[in-house]
Amino acid sequence: MEGDCLSCMKYLMFLFNFFIFLGGACLLGVGIWVIVDPTGFREIVAANPLLFTGAYIMLAMGAMLFLLGFLGCCGAIRENKCLLLFFFLFILLIFLAELSAAILAFIFRENLTREFFTRELKRNYQRNNDTDVFSSTWNSVMITFACCGVNGPEDFEAVPYPPYSSLDKPTPEACCQRELQSREGPFVNREACLGGVERFQNRQGCYSVILNSFETYVYLAGALAIGVLAIELFAMVFAMCLFRGIQ
Repeated sequence: MEGDCLSCMKYLMFLFNFFIFLGGACLLGVGIWVIVDPTGFREIVAANPLLFTGAYIMLAMGAMLFLLGFLGCCGAIRENKCLLLFFFLFILLIFLAELSAAILAFIFRENLTREFFTRELKRNYQRNNDTDVFSSTWNSVMITFACCGVNGPEDFEAVPYPPYSSLDKPTPEACCQRELQSREGPFVNREACLGGVERFQNRQGCYSVILNSFETYVYLAGALAIGVLAIELFAMVFAMCLFRGIQ
């Protein structure tokens, strides 16, 4: 009976580590996606060190979980006490680090507010200056998501007008409607848009558009994180049980 129980724990341990392996692969993929940054969104919050390093923390955690799940599977199948002990201590450290990161993310969540992005936009945006990384990134985001500013075109009233502009209230070209949502997409009516004709402008703010676009993925990421923490907790319990059961 004891042998059957040990065998059951061994395969449960393997199963939990397999899920840890998959969870680490998912976190690793998300971290790489953020660092590769296909939409340029990371540069908008690059001024905040906490948000900037978050992607690298996620990448490191994903890589460790990926490796840890692999080692845990080997330790369970081969019934190696040294690997199991190393697995338990290492996953305990990762569990505590992830828990601390979740608490810090909750504490500093105000850095993702509408007011934060609005303040950074008004302070650093240089309209159509694509040589500036911040401005170029914002233009890419506004073109990609067919939006304008954080709250709407009114955000740019505090941004200095280009000295060469002959318009009273110039609007960034990135806020103008395009037939295709890309930099190469032709404008619907560029002159009318820059002249202030609202029906040729994207009037919706990027904050609401992006929040709605990523809302599903945020909940999915949160559920995945909770699931990974729960799996890690069970894996530690089974690792100790299996460690004590191996003769």
